[in-house]
This record gives sequence, C-alpha cells and structure tokens, in this order.
Amino acid sequence: MKVKQLKQIRMIEQTPTRGIPITKRMVYDAYLKVKGNKGSAGVDNVSISEFEENLSKNLYLIWNRMSSGTYFPQPVKEVSIPKGDGKMRKLGIPTVRDRIAQEVIKSYIEPKLESEFLNNSYGYRPLRNTHQAVAAVRENVRKYEWVIDLDIKGFFDNMSYEKLIKAIERHFQENWVLMYIKRWLKAPIQQTNGELVEREKGTPQGGVISPILANLFLHYAFDKWFVNKYPSLSFVRYADDIIIHCNSQAEAENIFTEVRERLSECELELNKEKSKIVYCKNGYRTKNYKTIKFDFLGFSFQPRTAKNKSRGNLFLGFDCAISLKSETKIAMELRKSTFHKWTNTSIEEIAITFNPKIRGWYNYFCKFRPEKLNRIFGLFNWRLIKWAVMKYKRFKGSMRQAGNWIRRIANANPFLFVHWQHGFGGA
Repeated sequence: MKVKQLKQIRMIEQTPTRGIPITKRMVYDAYLKVKGNKGSAGVDNVSISEFEENLSKNLYLIWNRMSSGTYFPQPVKEVSIPKGDGKMRKLGIPTVRDRIAQEVIKSYIEPKLESEFLNNSYGYRPLRNTHQAVAAVRENVRKYEWVIDLDIKGFFDNMSYEKLIKAIERHFQENWVLMYIKRWLKAPIQQTNGELVEREKGTPQGGVISPILANLFLHYAFDKWFVNKYPSLSFVRYADDIIIHCNSQAEAENIFTEVRERLSECELELNKEKSKIVYCKNGYRTKNYKTIKFDFLGFSFQPRTAKNKSRGNLFLGFDCAISLKSETKIAMELRKSTFHKWTNTSIEEIAITFNPKIRGWYNYFCKFRPEKLNRIFGLFNWRLIKWAVMKYKRFKGSMRQAGNWIRRIANANPFLFVHWQHGFGGA
C-alpha cells in the first residue's frame, strides 16, 4: 500500500476532538459520494480532479473547519441550462469543497427525515426513483377518473427561509446542523458577470443539500396537509411535480382551489399555465372534457389503445408512454449532432459515441410501452442511412440501397448498437 494511501486512512480513522461530532470518516465518505456524482467546478474553478491533487490536505481542511464551527461556504456559481419549453433554467453550482461539506450534513440528517417522509414522495430519496413514481400514477389512474396536475412556479427559488428553518428545528436540536444549513441558504449567487447577489429565499438547484431541504419543505407544505385533509384520496409527488387523484370533476375543482390556497399560505404559487385538471378518459369513461392528457417525468398519460392479454381484443385504456416533449428533445439532440456528416468516421466509432446515450434513452423510456420508441430509434437509423449515403459512393445517393446495407449489418451484428439488440434495427 502506498504511503499516501496510508496517510489518508490514518486521517480518516481519527475521531473529532472538537465540540461538533463530525468525523474525518464522515468527510471522506462525503467526498466519495461527490466524486461519484461528478459535476463541474464552482466559483473557485477547482474541478474534482484538481481537488484530488492534494486530497489529504483538502479533506483535512474541510473536517477541521466543520468540526470547529469555522467553516463558511463560498458563493454559488450561477449557470443556465435549456428547459424543454425553450426557456432557460438557472442552477447554482457550489464548489467541490462546499458540495462535500453539504454531503456531510445531508448524510447526517437524511436517515431521520426518511423515517418521517411519506410513501407518496419519490424524488431524491434513497431506493426510490422516477419509474416507481410513474408506476404509482399509472396504478392510480385506473382507480380514479380525475387528475390534478400541479406545477409550482419557481419552487426552488421561492422556498421561505423562515418556514424551512422551522421545519428543520422540528427534527433537529443540534445547533451546528442549523448553523451550517443557514450558511448555505444565505450564500450569495455569483452571476455570469461576476456580480454577487444576496439571497433571501430559496435554495439553489444544483446544491447537494437542496433536494432534501425541498422534500422537507413540501412534506409540511403539502404532503402531511393533504393526507390529513383528504385521507381517502391519493397523490404522487416527485420533488415539486405533484399529481393528485380525484373521483369527480367537482371534487377535483374544489381540491384545486384548496391546494392553491394552501400553497399561498406557504408563500408558494401555482404555475397557472402548467397546472390543470385532467379527465382520465378510456373506453368506459366517456364524458366530454377538454383536457384528457398530462405529462409526468418524461411520460405522457392519455387514452391509448391496448390489447386484452386474455381475450386478445383491443380496447381503449388510459396509459403512459414516452411524451412528445421527450421525443422532440431527443430528436433535436440527434439533429444537432449532425453525425450523418461524419464521413471520416466508421460505423463502429459512431456506435461507441452514441451507445451511452441510446442506452440511457432505452433504459428510461422502455419501462412503459417500449414500442413507442420506434419513432426515436427509427429517426436514428434514418440518419445512419444518410451517413452511409454520404460516406460511400457505391450507393450513388440511393437511400434505399444504403438502408438495405444498414439492415443487413443490423441483422448480422445486432449488438453493434444498443437499440438494435432490442429489435429496433429497422429490419
């Protein structure tokens, strides 16, 4: 074992000598999680790899300051990423050091809060994921005819500090836990022009501790309130995306009003354009209502033709599949790649480049109605055919000849592309 590794292990095994019970092991474990999540540099422009160049010293400094109460976060770096609707979403990226420190506190408070959170909540929680949330909604729409699709306007930017701190104090008496969370909440945002902006509410999307604070806030602002007020109904929440299931239109309209008032009391506002009441129409539910579709976590719920497994006949159900919005986003990514112009690249190199993305698309969207991925993978195959036409003169510009060639490759080597091995080879 290398001397450097031995020093790190000795550093980790030491216990704190200060009043705050943060150990070096806690800091090291937090570093491993942050490293696994990757992520970019913060305002100090120090990447994870650069942080690791002097790992022992950097981890020691974090532990020393956190265990003595002298740790203070740096400003949060503001970055913008495109949203599906063409607008930009602002994220706040803490430094690597601050992400590790946040992970220390998150790992400390998470077990206790997990025992309090309700089963209806799925976002950013251990052993819970988006597929479970979608499956829960899928099960509920078979029982309930109506849905309220809620979208909270700028939730992460508008959480009340006062109410959030009150929720934290309800579960933790340790002053140091509250002290560090307050410091992160108050850390200023450094905008792209370098200007520092003080914050009086909200928690930056992109912070390690932000998701669990968001879950705690909505646990009291919505989850517990709803189950106490409407114990016979159900809801599914993934972070700030909420689906409420109702029995009738009148009930849905009444609850919609009640929820709007409740969120207003918690200093939150519904997005009027995106929040709506939906009728889960199928072959047995035949009322006329203007809205019969909603999106949730990349999937669209709407009336869909299905096949009865026992009888073999077709019927109209209400089910989910990849949403048009998700399809459009993937299609735009394929267009922007312009890989059909990579005439100096082999088909094997194209596979190496795109298989990680294709695997992600398939693994996520194939969970429900995988046949609906035909259009996406058909588009990829078509652009691959276009690449073959541009690369090989023997096809003389014929898409048909190139298509036959690609299909022969797919049949002979179905494992070349991820989607080919699942029957999306275009044969």
